[in-house]
Amino acid sequence: MPHLHLGDWVDSGVDFLQRHLSWLFDAITALVTGLYDGIDAVLSAPAPLLFAGILAVAAWWLRGLLAGLLAFAGFALVDSVGLWDDAMSTLSLVLVATLVTLVFALPLGIWASRSDRVSAVLRPVLDFMQTMPAMVYLIPGIIFFGVGVVPGIIATIIFALPPGVRMTELGIRQVDPELVEAADAFGTTPRDTLVRVQLPLALPTIMAGVNQVIMLGLSMVVIAGMVGGGGLGGAVYRAIGNVDIGLGFEAGVSIVILAMYLDRMTGALGRQVSPLGRRALAKARTAATGACKLWNHRPRPAYAITGAVVLALVAGGMSTFAGSAGKTGPKGAADVGKGRTLSLGYIPWDEGIASTFLWKELLERRGFEVDARQLEAGALYTGLAGGQLDFQTDSWLPVTHAQYWEKYGNKLEDLGSWYGPTSLELSVPSYVKDVRSLADLKGKSAQFKGRIIGIEPSAGEMSILKDEVLKEYGLEGEYQVVDGSTPGMLAELKRAYEKKEPVAVVLWSPHWAYSSYELTKLEDPKGAWGKGDGIHTLARKGFAADEPEVAEWLRSFKLTEEQLTSLEAKIQTTGKGKEQQAVRAWLADHPEVGTPA
Repeated sequence: MPHLHLGDWVDSGVDFLQRHLSWLFDAITALVTGLYDGIDAVLSAPAPLLFAGILAVAAWWLRGLLAGLLAFAGFALVDSVGLWDDAMSTLSLVLVATLVTLVFALPLGIWASRSDRVSAVLRPVLDFMQTMPAMVYLIPGIIFFGVGVVPGIIATIIFALPPGVRMTELGIRQVDPELVEAADAFGTTPRDTLVRVQLPLALPTIMAGVNQVIMLGLSMVVIAGMVGGGGLGGAVYRAIGNVDIGLGFEAGVSIVILAMYLDRMTGALGRQVSPLGRRALAKARTAATGACKLWNHRPRPAYAITGAVVLALVAGGMSTFAGSAGKTGPKGAADVGKGRTLSLGYIPWDEGIASTFLWKELLERRGFEVDARQLEAGALYTGLAGGQLDFQTDSWLPVTHAQYWEKYGNKLEDLGSWYGPTSLELSVPSYVKDVRSLADLKGKSAQFKGRIIGIEPSAGEMSILKDEVLKEYGLEGEYQVVDGSTPGMLAELKRAYEKKEPVAVVLWSPHWAYSSYELTKLEDPKGAWGKGDGIHTLARKGFAADEPEVAEWLRSFKLTEEQLTSLEAKIQTTGKGKEQQAVRAWLADHPEVGTPA
């Protein structure tokens, strides 16, 4: 059977589109970003509890008093765990994706309902869109639109479109044909038949489709977080990368609260706008008695709107009066940034986290607003090359990240190495006495359960291990390299170390693990790992010209091994989610680093 180079054809097609339609992708990015920023600004402006009150009033109006109280309690819980801003960002992403999806889904569904040929053509296309793994949509999304919310929204739209189209078509086709024939008999035009007969009767099914679009949008927020989409998805992604159970649970519960609210409200709204639904609600209200009637009490629309408007005015007034009380940056000569925003990207590796949050603190002290995003290596370099990120401080060159430098080097600026030389290695606990070099692993796979515990699959070290090291020492087929994350690898190392079990892990130097555990770096007599790297700072093209002072600080930045490992250790002991707090405490003990040259 001849080999079909399908992947190569797709790559060529993507390159062609990128070269010739970049203007279109830029326009879409600007449009979607503007829509998202506008909705996010509106949702984030009121004080959290006041906006929670507005949402609770809406729930009271649509579903009853009990629903309103539960909605307020749920959103108050989101605020109490410190994830309100993330929740509003997620809600903005879902609303934008839903609005755009419905703009396309409703007309397509109506068209398919009125033409069997169109329906037959759309069906396999929708099947393809819905069954393709959602993460696949992120790959061209990153290439065409860069990192951030836009590729996440675009991927969500593509993934959520099929149920919107299908349910619209199904709802219209399910309308009793005799009613349509009666409308035609009275001389009603096809357009009036659609608007006055078919759509009103199809509304329950169409609203079920809207509900499915929203739910699928929420299911995509974590995937969007992988490409810098932020919000609750970004919090879940950070929790996964750091194996932070607490943050993962809090973000997960917040997503559940948001999903339940949107699900219940869209369901209730569907009953409100449907003639059949309003009739059923009227019957239920008449039959309700006692406590049931109290908990299901719903205010009149005029009262609900009045209450929401009053709360909105109070929230707006509080935001206006509190506007001048925002945080103040440094004044005078130290205020170099004057509020300008710099975007930093980082991979959740210890030296990357340490250096990124160190620079976040240093730049904020000098008047900059700093947006630090956790990303996978591929997305990080793509975003940097595309200009969505300003710089990153954890590029291992010339060996480990050679594949990314070869692909994107002409779109990046190398601001120099701030630490080196480094080394890549496999390590085992020191109590594993009979393994001292990579060659000693041969024939001992049973001792290590046939596994080598790896880190992120996008890491350059993993590529070198799989493509070079295992082959050089004849370990292919004997050991399976377990893809995962750096925190996951460290958690497995800790578990095995406490039980005195043999384990082989992917590590590098410098790393704080060597000061916390007694480990043996496996020797590499054949030099398969290559020479040691320097840890470089890479910036987008043109960054040095735009921010010459910051670029000069970055060029002159250096850390010793003692400084770097002590900073990593400080972050570890301070706890997850408190990186900047740890950096501030560390800077108090290392004032020589606190002032960029």
